[in-house]
Amino acid sequence: MIIDCHGHYTTAPPALAAWRERQTAALADPAAAPSPADLRIGDDELRESIEPNQLRMMDERGIDLTVFSPRASFMAHHVGDFRTSAAWAALCNDLCHRVAGLYPGRFAPAAMLPQSPGVDPATCVPELRRCVEELGAVAVNLNPDPSGGHWTAPPLTDRSWYPLYEKLVEYDVPAMVHVSTSVNPAFHTTGAHYLNADTTAFMQLVQGDLFADFPTLRLVIPHGGGAVPYHWGRFRGLAAALGKPPLEEHVLGNVFFDTCVYHQPGIDLLLDVVPTRNVLFASEMIGAVRGVDPRTGHHFDDTRRYVEASALSADQVAAVQEHNARAVYPRLDALLKRQGR
Repeated sequence: MIIDCHGHYTTAPPALAAWRERQTAALADPAAAPSPADLRIGDDELRESIEPNQLRMMDERGIDLTVFSPRASFMAHHVGDFRTSAAWAALCNDLCHRVAGLYPGRFAPAAMLPQSPGVDPATCVPELRRCVEELGAVAVNLNPDPSGGHWTAPPLTDRSWYPLYEKLVEYDVPAMVHVSTSVNPAFHTTGAHYLNADTTAFMQLVQGDLFADFPTLRLVIPHGGGAVPYHWGRFRGLAAALGKPPLEEHVLGNVFFDTCVYHQPGIDLLLDVVPTRNVLFASEMIGAVRGVDPRTGHHFDDTRRYVEASALSADQVAAVQEHNARAVYPRLDALLKRQGR
């Protein structure tokens, strides 16, 4: 199998964005806020949004299954308050669950959390519970910066995050550390904020001792880890200067990276620097980079080509494309086994 661990519902029917516009417009007048029942999207509309888009491209590229979560830039945790985020997260999570129900062999749902700046992360636990127990979510997206580019949240190693980690460990569910839209004009959302966040999250984990408290917690850092592979020597040196064990002992038992890197030299570097067991196949299509690379004639986000053109052995390629995801996402592995795969 080829499992894409990083997919977002970027092609959701327009009614979803229209509902969100009504919600945000009503922030000054809560009585005018739309009800969840006001969002009416039929199964045929879901099919029309998926089949000519993600499903078509998955078939063209030979991707068997995608872990499918709400659109990252739409999470927008900085908008409104916790109640705003809670209503929005529930709607988006329900849609991903419905897509997975329509295409059970092709998509597995992942969930966004109803985070809000300055609000105790423990408030996200009820939605996490609902998504895992009722919607069958195999993973969640965890935003380390709910402020939208101003970085007002404490580092991921802070104890305020612990109630979430406790539930993730209890459910044996990994979290993808994924920010949302940047409202800070200094940071372009997908070109700067995303990659900055990936790098920042990794350094926070190097500085702390989170996995001493949560030895079975698993975190996936997307987009190839931002600058992490390119500056691996810097992180090794900083870990030593901080009195931490080698990175292989300190973080690599719990931290994983995906292959959302959109050129061959970048993938080659990632796969050369990071142990194979810590790399999971992903493309993030249809996402931040949707165009065709004029140098290759192929889409930038057709990452399967890069992985299979790398120096990895056939067994290593199979690990990256399937087996590592099964190990990091146990509920996905159980789902696939129930399906006979």
